Amino acid sequence: MSSNPFEAAVILDGIRRWVEIESPTERPDQVNKLADLVASGYRDLSVSVDRVAGRDGCGDHLVTRSSWGQGVPGILVLSHLDTVHPMGFIERLPFKVEGNRAFGPGIYDMKGGAYLAYHAFRQVCADDVRPPLGVTQLYVSDEEIGSPTSRALIEAEGRKAKYVLVTEPAREGGKIVTGRKGVARFEVFVKGTPAHAGARPEDGCSAIRELGNVIQTLEAMNDFKRGVTVNVGVVRGGSKSNVIAEEAYAEVDMRVPTMADADELVPKILGVTSRTHGVTVKVIGGLNPRGSLQIPPGVVSQIPPPARQDKGLLV
Repeated sequence: MSSNPFEAAVILDGIRRWVEIESPTERPDQVNKLADLVASGYRDLSVSVDRVAGRDGCGDHLVTRSSWGQGVPGILVLSHLDTVHPMGFIERLPFKVEGNRAFGPGIYDMKGGAYLAYHAFRQVCADDVRPPLGVTQLYVSDEEIGSPTSRALIEAEGRKAKYVLVTEPAREGGKIVTGRKGVARFEVFVKGTPAHAGARPEDGCSAIRELGNVIQTLEAMNDFKRGVTVNVGVVRGGSKSNVIAEEAYAEVDMRVPTMADADELVPKILGVTSRTHGVTVKVIGGLNPRGSLQIPPGVVSQIPPPARQDKGLLV
């Protein structure tokens, strides 16, 4: 057996254990199950582990701190344990390694990066020589829905840090991520008039049909060259196939690169109205408070780009 703690096989086995505990944001029990495993990995180290109880339907957050360097600003390593994949996705995409890539639900966003940081921290703790700066690792449970319950914790820990490393993956060609788009979320409520679709269709006004008009209006706002995306990701409506739909509903995600784009598009989306007499459209929502963060160019220049980048997780 090799004594090299950074052998790919050793690291992949750890990543596999994290990946095989599915942790969609909306399942705090599953997120907490993964948090249990993560926390247990620190028990033999000279670190402190604080667990912040989840709330509002989200899982717990973990804050781990090195035993050294906590009196001065140090390094914050920021990760999230939740994923977008629903429960059962592991059956469709089981953990596997093909060539120099590993696959599995949430491995790229972001269990692979989170585990690499965790594994590296373990080796730092095992070394007799301590780095000059203390290390804090923060794992949150709700990043995929905009960090509503962890934002205050992230900001508090960030203010105490000299450097912050987020373990999200790089982009095409090894590009370093120096900012995030602003995110806006909206809900669309459409109210029509029900009627029997066979006997009295002329008496009804379909909310579903009007929602189709709304979706076309929203999709037309996409501008890939500007980096603006508007996506209708969830739709519901109607009661029975033989009834003109009285109600319809949609959830919308918008991403924008600048506040100017947000100032332009948020009012447009909130101002969407019905094209059909007898049908009302109401849109609520707005820009996520986390907005878009930019790292000063001087900081970026200190970060060496990776030697290579493949789509997927390199192993």
